[in-house]
Amino acid sequence: MKRMTVLLVFLLAASVMAGGVDFDRFFENKTLRVDFFITGNAHEEDITLDQIKIEGEWAGNPRHLVDDFIKGAYFIKAYDVASNALIYSRGFDCIYSEYVTTTQAIEGAKRTYHHSALLPLPKRPIRFVLEKGDKQNIYRVAWVRTIDPADYHFLCEGPPQGTVIYEAHTSGDPHNCVDLVWVGDGYSTKETRQFKKDCDRYVEVLFSVEPFKSYRHKFNITGVLLPSAESGVDEPRKGRYVKTAVSSSFNAFDIPRYLLTEDNKAYRDIAGAVPYDAIVILVNDERYGGGGIYNFYGLTTVNHELSENVFLHEFGHSFSGLADEYYSSATAYNEFYPQGAEPAELNITRLMDPDNVKWKALISPSTPVPTPWGKQEVEALEAEMASINKTLKTGKLSTEEEKVSRKRFDEARASRNRIREVNVEKWRGKVGVFEGAGYSSEGIYRPEIHCMMYSNARKEFCAVCRAATERMIKFYID
Repeated sequence: MKRMTVLLVFLLAASVMAGGVDFDRFFENKTLRVDFFITGNAHEEDITLDQIKIEGEWAGNPRHLVDDFIKGAYFIKAYDVASNALIYSRGFDCIYSEYVTTTQAIEGAKRTYHHSALLPLPKRPIRFVLEKGDKQNIYRVAWVRTIDPADYHFLCEGPPQGTVIYEAHTSGDPHNCVDLVWVGDGYSTKETRQFKKDCDRYVEVLFSVEPFKSYRHKFNITGVLLPSAESGVDEPRKGRYVKTAVSSSFNAFDIPRYLLTEDNKAYRDIAGAVPYDAIVILVNDERYGGGGIYNFYGLTTVNHELSENVFLHEFGHSFSGLADEYYSSATAYNEFYPQGAEPAELNITRLMDPDNVKWKALISPSTPVPTPWGKQEVEALEAEMASINKTLKTGKLSTEEEKVSRKRFDEARASRNRIREVNVEKWRGKVGVFEGAGYSSEGIYRPEIHCMMYSNARKEFCAVCRAATERMIKFYID
């Protein structure tokens, strides 16, 4: 769930941005964490400071301090007060940026969410600016604060007592690698060994797919665990609540499988035990579910048969800033991608300019735009199946009527699957412009017929998502 400035031409070369900022002149090799609250609804918001904390080594690339990916509903910028020079910037999303699209927020209910902005520790005063993007992807100043690194109020606490650190995969200097931290939740002290095994397992899952596989030698991955008092995860719909280190919970925004934590401070304190560019929270549970928010965190349970696929999908959100390409699953959002505005994510489009699709360089001249894939036939059959299933659930059919209905259902399902199979085979591995993406059946398009951002059918990202991810990797390592 992300916003970013529109790129009309997709950069297949995966180029990275020149920062042009002298790290040693402006920064120390430590991390400044600015914690703040965002309170509001769909119509108004207020931002207030919580605390400022100095943590350990800065993980980021000192050669790329200014981020012009322009991804996220928000954007932080740091200006050197003495020279007014822009010395650091980074885009991000947060739970609040999703909340404001819900019916509850539109109706005026206010909520408060906690967030953290990380930047290298400045050597002298900075002007910290928080910008917010609107529905047209235009950013405006939302909050400004001067931060003096000499302020004695800054916290300098270490990680919580009892934190376990496990080096799962080490490649080199944090400044030259992508630094990931696996934060464990729902693992008791007795399950520490299991956490380490899960860390190792998900390292291998990550490197089993491209482009991560090709860059294995440029990643550092560390597991950090504060053992939980109880195992598992909250399941509010079942009345199940457990005491865990970062309070992960299903039923976010009243979506049963949506798994998030709102305890930002807890998981940040734990993750801060090591240098990190991105966070993944591994939840010790067997249920299907997860969540991923750009430059915030990715989160997944680890023990469901599809957990590995969920992890890759959610990491596509949290690390690469990719959009959801599916459109049939229930969400809590209202017009997440407004009509008349091109979605900013690189892997979906409203096709407002068919001659200049974002990923035009990857489309064969013989591929029609938009690209037919049997969508109307598939959706008509799925509607028929849903109608039959609804009738069957009433329990009012006679034995013969039920037999006829089940036969019709099976025939519709078989027809739907045949159409899908024919089109998947026809378009497998080919980039086009396929309608149905971004939670919308009509008017939003994706690059390939299948991708990890579309479904769990196979562990593979489409060419557009791979290129976007490679571009992000190079931002950290080049």
